[in-house]
Order: sequence, then structure tokens, then C-alpha cells
Amino acid sequence: MRMWKVGELAERTGLTVRTLHHWDEIGLLRPSSRSAAGYRLYDAGNLARLQQILSLRQLGLSLAEIRDCLERPDSEERKTALPKVLRLHAAALRDRIDREKRLCDRLEAVAERLEAAETVSAEELIQTLETLVMFENQIEKHYTPEQLDRLAERRRELGEERIREVEAEWPQLIAAVRAEKEKGTDPASAVMQKLARRWQELVREFTGGDPGITASLRKMYQEEPEVREHTGVDSELSGYIGRALEAREPS
Repeated sequence: MRMWKVGELAERTGLTVRTLHHWDEIGLLRPSSRSAAGYRLYDAGNLARLQQILSLRQLGLSLAEIRDCLERPDSEERKTALPKVLRLHAAALRDRIDREKRLCDRLEAVAERLEAAETVSAEELIQTLETLVMFENQIEKHYTPEQLDRLAERRRELGEERIREVEAEWPQLIAAVRAEKEKGTDPASAVMQKLARRWQELVREFTGGDPGITASLRKMYQEEPEVREHTGVDSELSGYIGRALEAREPS
């Protein structure tokens, strides 16, 4: 009967000798016998068990979970526990896929901005990336997974060209509102009502009119000073535009 030494098995499987030694010590993969000199020897049955170990590890199970699964494959406890473990790992994998997808979308957005610009300095690139990362982190913190899916869908609906147009308009609109605030303009005045209407239109364009997303957006601005600092929408300006929106007549 063909037998493999630990070094041969390691070379054949791509595992390290140290890993195989550890798996022997914890009872996960014990050699079928030892040579006269004390070397570990593995037979075909060991190889079959090793294949099972590698398959279960690929699914994300821990070594302890794999050992339990192989030692008690037919127990009622194992029958109920294993599907639960697999579902938990599947959920974690879906979350990772979602994060990777959002990272891909972020990189594509940066690439499109770079392609649209005639020249971009290293400092401008770093600032753009820092801003995107900051907003991405805050968005993931304040929006539910369902809302993130809806926002991604909304972005696709609007298209990157429209996104850039809105991003360019926001600073101008914020500056105009701030100028009226500093002049002491009544929030109910005609000029402020016009600015408030445009403010509301841009917010609705971003949220798609979803009240849950709108509430999450408002909460993010209330709780995250970094967002307020970057956009220039501090608490005073937010209150001012809020009073203008409250003074608007229902449309």
C-alpha cells in the first residue's frame, strides 16, 4: 500500500509541514502510521480526509468546526449546526462581495473624474480619494444595506455625467444660501424660497424621493462633523435652510 511521508504530502498538497504537524497535534488529520524512525506516514484514507478538510476550510469553517463535522457527521446536533455555520459564512461572503463592489464603483468614479480632467495633480488625486473614502465610510455607517442598494441603483439611473453636474452645483448653491444668511435675508423671502426649492430638488434627485434615505442623510449630517466640515453645511446653515424649507408652500 502506497504511503506518503509528511514532506511528500506537503509538497503534493501545497500545505506546509508545520501545518500538517499542527493538524496532527489537534487531532484533525492524524497519520495512519509511523515509520521505524518515527516519521509520520499517510495513506490513501488520510488523503481522502485531507480533501474533505480542504473543502470545508474553503467554505470558511474553522479547524474546530471541521474536526467536529468529520468526527460526528451523522449526529443530530451536527445536522442542524453545520447548515447554520454555512449560512453565517455565506452572509459574511455576501457582505464582502458588497464591499468589493462598492470599492469597484468608487475606483471607476475616480477614473472617470481623472479622464474628464485635463490635468490632475498628485495632491488633488489624494484629496479626491480621501473625500471618497470618508463619505463611503459615513454612508456605510448611516445607511441600511437596502438603502445602499437603492443608492447604487439611483446612481446608475442618473449616470456619472449627471452626478458630476450635481456635485459641481452643490458648492455654488451652498455658497448662495450662506451669502443670504449672512445678509440676514428672511428664510421666507422670494430669493430664499427659490434657493430652498433648488436645494430640495437636488436632495430628492439624490434620494429618489425615498423618505428613509432622506432621514438617513439628515442624520448623517447631524452626527458627523467631518461631513459638515467638508461640505460647509454647518448646524447654523442647516437650520437656516431648514427654516426656508418649512416656509415653503406645499407644491
